[in-house]
Amino acid sequence: MVFTEQRTVPFFDYPHVFTADEHELLGVIQRVATRGAFIMQSDLEEFERNIAAYVGAKHAIGMANATDALHFAIRAANIGPGDEVIFSSHTMVATPAAVHFAGATPVPVECGPDHLIDPQAVAAAITPWTKAILPTQLNGRVADMVALQALADRFSLIIIEDSAQALGSRFKGRCAGTFGLAGCISFYPAKTLGCLGDGGCLFTNDDDFGYSIRLLRDHGRDESGDVAAWGLNSRLDNLQAAILNHKLQSYDRAILRRRELAALYQRQLEVIPQLSLPPAPDDDPDHFDIYQNYEIEADQRDQLREHLKQRGVGTLLPWGGKAVHQFEKLGFQQQLPYTDQLFKKLLMLPMNTSLTNSDVLYVCECIADFYASAACEAA
Repeated sequence: MVFTEQRTVPFFDYPHVFTADEHELLGVIQRVATRGAFIMQSDLEEFERNIAAYVGAKHAIGMANATDALHFAIRAANIGPGDEVIFSSHTMVATPAAVHFAGATPVPVECGPDHLIDPQAVAAAITPWTKAILPTQLNGRVADMVALQALADRFSLIIIEDSAQALGSRFKGRCAGTFGLAGCISFYPAKTLGCLGDGGCLFTNDDDFGYSIRLLRDHGRDESGDVAAWGLNSRLDNLQAAILNHKLQSYDRAILRRRELAALYQRQLEVIPQLSLPPAPDDDPDHFDIYQNYEIEADQRDQLREHLKQRGVGTLLPWGGKAVHQFEKLGFQQQLPYTDQLFKKLLMLPMNTSLTNSDVLYVCECIADFYASAACEAA
């Protein structure tokens, strides 16, 4: 397919989150609003049951956002001052911020060629003060949890997963967010399962830990309303829970569509030697990827990005173009040369269910044109 006219392909079409299912969502909103059921009502309980069953977790606890879920998980695991928590520097700053505000020390390490936390780097960073490993299940793919669990077992460490981008992704048949003591999911509108605002949840299979999280998210109040501990306020509101519960019914179709789009990108772009692509769907039987993002490595990244912008294609640099350890004002001293070099090439292409096949083919044509022109200029 050859495109003779320019089109616009935004990186993410936020109105589509609502307009794609506007009639049904309005019905959900009306049913909740007319009941006055806004906080800690039956819709939240139903959603928690359904999403726990979806991933195979014993408990799912709705939270105001995934950052709070991570922070509360670290606090409930008794991780605090004097403790170190290892994480991949290729993540959102929210990941180490959750550690920092629990009073512990976040320790950034390298990611590997899969852009996920490198177990060898984790092993090298373990000290007598290490208390936990905090892998980010990035872009809808799960890290090597066998290797990480082996390290956790060897050194008696806790695993807490930042699975904000990975709802339903699997490694060796097991869902992201269910490997460690806890896993945290984001329902930010641009996520694979997004609500109409902020939202998150925490998964755990530990009854006592789940009880502690429920206290933390609602002012320390137990089921009777008695204050059983110090707590804060981070409840997933009932309206967002109802919206998410509705969207969960079609979630598998949304993931299938993302995997179709990823396969299309793969077929069109794998012939371009200047690019390194994420694994294609079903490349690895151990992984089931959901493609929250389509993150590539590109030679002449900045020039390519400008070319795509001129052609109407939106792209994104992960985390604004910096890994966590590169934010100087955060004070990290670690040297991570692999991640430094990687961040000179990373680029995220449009990946969401508002895209048509023609949109993806247009993006790929623009990329191919850029490298063809660059080759001609070099010749």
